[in-house]
This record gives sequence, structure tokens and C-alpha cells, in this order.
Amino acid sequence: MVNYEVTVSTGNLACATTFNDVFVKLVGTDGESKRTWIKGTISFTHGTLICCPVSIGKLVLIELDKQCLPLFPEDAWFPAKVVVKSPEGATYNFPIYRWITDSKVHLFREATALRVFEDNNDLGRSSRQKALDQRKKDYCWDVYAEGIPHCMKTTDPLSLPCEVRFSFTKDTEFRYTAATALAELQLKGLADCKENWTNIDDINRVFCCKRTDISDYVQGHWKEDAFFGYQYLNGLNPMLIRRCSALPDNFPVTDDMVFRHGQGSLRNEMENGNLFLCDYKLLDGVKANTVNGKKQYLMAPLVLLRITPDDKLMPIAIQLKQTPADDNPIFFPTDSMALLRNVPMVHPLYKLLIPHTRYTLQINYLARSLLISKTGVFTRFAAPGGEGVMTILERSLSSVTYSSLCIPEDIAELRGVLSFYYKNDAEVQKDSELQKWISDIFEHGFLSQTGTGIPQSFTTVAELVKFVTMVIFTCSGQHSAVNNGQYDYGGWMPNTPISLQLPPPTTKGKTSKATMLQTFPSVNTTVQGMATVWLLSSQSSDFVPLGQYPEDHFSEKIPCKLIKAFQGELEVLSADIKARNKRLEVPYTYMDPKKLENSVAI
Repeated sequence: MVNYEVTVSTGNLACATTFNDVFVKLVGTDGESKRTWIKGTISFTHGTLICCPVSIGKLVLIELDKQCLPLFPEDAWFPAKVVVKSPEGATYNFPIYRWITDSKVHLFREATALRVFEDNNDLGRSSRQKALDQRKKDYCWDVYAEGIPHCMKTTDPLSLPCEVRFSFTKDTEFRYTAATALAELQLKGLADCKENWTNIDDINRVFCCKRTDISDYVQGHWKEDAFFGYQYLNGLNPMLIRRCSALPDNFPVTDDMVFRHGQGSLRNEMENGNLFLCDYKLLDGVKANTVNGKKQYLMAPLVLLRITPDDKLMPIAIQLKQTPADDNPIFFPTDSMALLRNVPMVHPLYKLLIPHTRYTLQINYLARSLLISKTGVFTRFAAPGGEGVMTILERSLSSVTYSSLCIPEDIAELRGVLSFYYKNDAEVQKDSELQKWISDIFEHGFLSQTGTGIPQSFTTVAELVKFVTMVIFTCSGQHSAVNNGQYDYGGWMPNTPISLQLPPPTTKGKTSKATMLQTFPSVNTTVQGMATVWLLSSQSSDFVPLGQYPEDHFSEKIPCKLIKAFQGELEVLSADIKARNKRLEVPYTYMDPKKLENSVAI
């Protein structure tokens, strides 16, 4: 007889323990153990011996289940990991980190089991397929609307697999913030007011209910050209601005329009890299919404900006609609301008990416149901409305390119982690799970549109590193840059109104303060927008910053060493950013690793 020592650990979360009986079965390359009851307390921190007549070989899988005791209800349990010491002296780690709420048998693979299943072993292959089949049942694709990326099939947050749902802490805080957002902003009495704003002071009194340092700055500088230009790099959408090497044909700006007395030329400024263009053609022709029974308006402007000798990004020409015409003037600064399915849990890709998908499936479901559904905030109050939002999403997918999603440099530590598992290009090509993963993304995430440049398969380690780097950056840094400042820059409504009640001006010199107030969204639309951006900017107390991994998915020494080195570099980067921000009039904190969440969690 030989003995295997099994230790089960419960996660450090609220309500993670169980009063149910827990059973485990070991599966190896040469056989399997009997299903055995794990003795111990509800936290299972000490070992249980499992006896087998002979060695069952290298461990590749465990089967885990829990059964409720008489008079006890079935409860939820969050096991962290199972560690098994074999009679040969080897230690096997089985990371779990997921809720188990039923009495079914759940399969978990060994943390270093990537290559074991490549053996011609019927038992291992069968167990592997069984685990993958179960995950495909748990994670199914669904079509929310034609022409936009597919989403996960779910009817409500509780129908999501337990391991991707909000934690108790996150769920409680999100519900509380959502339910009390209007009350927090002391706006409840205004939520049903459909009148227009009559003066800026009234907007200010509402805004003063909830402020941040940056939103205060926005309120004081929103009319300034320099701050207008600043926001194209540091505000809510730093992704649209492009260096301009040639003006589009539908934006007929000339030297005489922007340079007085021949003191410069557009050609020279372009050659010196000083001109930048923001083109909102994506919005052209999008059907505008109707709010409070009144037609709303959208603009699709072109904005030309120039870096000045004192290093400020200043607007020099704005055309509010895409088609040049007599009733579509170009405005200048001299004018008045006041307007988880295919990858098993022990696959290195799973271990690398799972921290960067924390809460994302549930937050995406909530975004669909609370923002863009028939009763969502955007559908009811934003200028594009529900139909317009779908048009914008469809156009955005058609215009996205792989190169636009990638950051310029690879992350060296990421290359190190993947190179530890994939020694050469051939191993990448032979990994069927990896190839199915990218195939699924191409088909369901990008609707098989070859023009995007998104890979349909991986042939080299370098290709894999580039794609995974893009995914991690998009889920962490990119999301933080476009999400976390929503209340900072959108809380003061005149800076980023959610909708417009009058069309863009067709002639110069006829707008006034009264016209501006009539153009702003109504009172209830304003406060709904403020409450929404407050919710979307609220950080949870169980926030996990970039580079921190509370769940111990990696057990190998080299990846763990690389992660520590990465964390050290993030510490240095955070200190540099803090030092730089002390010198800035408006600090930029959204890319500080200590304030940047690992995943799209809000």
C-alpha cells in the first residue's frame, strides 16, 4: 500500500467555508484512487491520507465534490487549492479558486499539467476532455445584437458560473452604490425634473454635492482652449487623437484661416509633427435619441490641434459636421466656441490571464442590462439612444485593427513567463487548447472579420506574446485610462454633456449663454448622467491593483520569480508617476499601477 497526503485549503473570503462533507479522488497516469472523505474542520488546513494498492503514477487530475450532512443545508464553498504529496516524494498543486455550490463532481487539473496530457494516455485524455466539456457547458456564446461582438450566454448575474461572479463584498458595494447614486449626489428631487437649466449657478449647486479634486479643476477651466486640448491626451478618450500628416478632403482648413499674416503654414507644422487630428466620423449619420419627448442631436466633428512653442496642445480649427457646407462653418480660437471557455485552469494562458478577467463577465452583463438595454440609462438619456449605440458599436468593430489595440513595446516579464512554457514555435503550434482559444476570439469576438488583422491562429511564441500582452494591457491600463476618470471629467456636465437638445450652429457669432443653456441636456438627463458616471468611477474595497495576484495559480519557481520582478518594476513606476504628478497642475493618476485595477471590474 502507498499513501498520498492531501491538504485542502479554503480561500480567505467572506463565507468561504463549508459545513458539508468534502470528498476527493486522485487521478494519475497509471490509475486512480478511491473517492475519499477529507477529514478536518471547515477550513481543511491539515492533511488526509489516501491509500492506494500501488502508485497511480504522475497526478494529472483531482475530482472534488461536497455533500450536505443530514439537517444541514447545502452551502457554498470557496476552496483555494489542493496540495498532494505522493509516496515518491513529489508535490502536486491543484489551484481551484472558485465557488462550489452544488453536490456535483468537479474536475481540476494539476498546476504543471500542460504537457502531461500530450502523452498517449487514455485515462488522462478522457479526464481532460471531460473537464473541457464541462467548461464549454458553463461558458456558452450568445448574440446580444447583430454586428457587435458576441457575449456570454446568461440570464442574470446568478446564472453566471460562481467563479466569475462578484465577491460578496463587491456585490454588496456595487448594489449599494447603484441604489444610492442619486441620493449620494443629493439629486433625488431632480431626477424627475424635465425642465431645462436656466443658469450655470444651478448646475454648480448640484455639482457641489459630490466633487473630486480633478472635477473641481474641470469646473474652473472647462471653457479654456488649453484644457480642451489637454483632455484629448489625458481625459476620457485618449484613443482617438492621431498625428496629422494630411488633412482629409472634407476638412478644408487653409493657412490663412489659422495663421495670421502668413506667420506659419500647415505643411510646415505637419512636417514638424506638431499637428493632430481627431475625427469623429464614426458618429456621422447615427440616428439621435428622443429624450423627454424631445429630439436630441449628435455632432460628428473634426478637430485640428497644434502643439504650441510652450508645449500646449491647442485647438486651431473645429468643423462640427463631416460634410463641408455654407451652413457648416469651421470655427477657430478667434471665434466664440462654448459647445473563460476553451482554456483549462492549469494552462499557462489561464493562469496568466485569469487575474485580468476578474469580475469582467458580470460587469459586462450589467453594462448590457443597465446601460444599453431598452430601459438602460444610455437608451433613455444619451444622445445616440439604444439604436444609435448599436450603430456606433457595429461601426467601431468594423474599424478596429489589431495594430490599434497593441502597445508599442512587449512586456519582458510576460515574454519570460510564456517562454518558460513554450520553448519553441512548434510547441505553440501543437497546443490545441491555445489554438481553439484564439480561433474562438476571432470568430465570436471579432465576427471573423479578416480586415481587423486579429490572428486566427498562433504560429510563433512571439505572436502569442504580442497578443497576450495586448489582452492584459486592454483589460488593465487601457480600461483604466478610459474609465476611471469618468466622474472627474464628466461630473461637471458642461464639460461633457450626455446629450444636446439643439442642433450645431449653422453660422458664426449667433450663439449666446442662453443658447448654450438651451443646448445642454435637461435637469433629469443631467443628474442621471452624473449618477451613472459616479457609479462607473467608484472603486470597490476589494480592488486588486495591477501586478498583484491574491490567488496562487503559479507554483513553478521561474514564473513566480518573474512575477516578483514585474511587481518590483511596477513599484518603481508608481513612485516615478507620483513624483511627476507633484509637478503637474492636473495630476494624471489613471496609469499609476497602485491605482490601476488588474481587470475590467467596473
